[in-house]
Amino acid sequence: MTHKRVRTAIFPVAGLGTRFLPATKGTPKELLPVIDTPLIQYAIDEAREVGVERMIFVSHPSKAAIEHYVMDDARLRATLVDHGKSDLAHELEEAALDTRDCEVIFVTQPEPRGLGDAVACARPHLLDGPVAVILPDDLILGTPGCLREMVDAYDRGKAGHLVAVMEVPKALTGRYGILSVTAEDGRFVQASGIVEKPEPDKALSQMAVVGRYILDPVVFDALAQQAPGAGGEVQLTDAITISSVKAGVAGFRFSGRRFDCGSKQGMLAATLFLARDDPAYAEVFEEYLAPEDIAPVG
Repeated sequence: MTHKRVRTAIFPVAGLGTRFLPATKGTPKELLPVIDTPLIQYAIDEAREVGVERMIFVSHPSKAAIEHYVMDDARLRATLVDHGKSDLAHELEEAALDTRDCEVIFVTQPEPRGLGDAVACARPHLLDGPVAVILPDDLILGTPGCLREMVDAYDRGKAGHLVAVMEVPKALTGRYGILSVTAEDGRFVQASGIVEKPEPDKALSQMAVVGRYILDPVVFDALAQQAPGAGGEVQLTDAITISSVKAGVAGFRFSGRRFDCGSKQGMLAATLFLARDDPAYAEVFEEYLAPEDIAPVG
């Protein structure tokens, strides 16, 4: 297997989270918790699991709370210790990013011009080699993590761009980037490109791209020349398709369970999924809803 190590992870976190207003008026959607863990923490932990050397957060000036969350707060930890809450102080220290282990860079996306534009904002800060992109509101639960599985499977000889995919009902293809599938080989789905949000009757497959990517650096050349696409935004999927002529593109069927936590329904489903097997919430389920009545929703 020929590959280079994934040394950089990009987290596009500049979105305004309008589907969660008014909650996101004061709290970035990436900090909304699934029970007690913010979405951004799950994304960070995936990147940590593969040992990336640099994390780049593409944010917005109105979302300073994200930087405050991800970095260590020694003063808060000291206050907790003084109040006899050393265990909680230790948990916060473990969750925070330690710049001795990984470089942390924040860059600004001034205008909401799409995912492709957000990823392009990180270009000046990339380390050599393939780049991971993680969308925090696509929560993928599983062990090992989705990015770990993708890094282990990544083979530049097969495809320079590797995207996480899942099969969706035909009626829902208009919500996703959809692979133009050419062949399938186990967990790999070879493709000639990606079509962003096609009408169901025009979708070339039901293989939908979800928020994990390992990208060959040639994608940034395509992004630099990318015109707005679907929705008037700069689409990352368009740049992947254009640059796949040089790099190739494939989908990867991950083993975890995915939740669209950019929606209220997805957040609720993820919360119920994690809570239903935790004894701490047994009384809540007993009072309001029997666990067997909850259908897993991905």
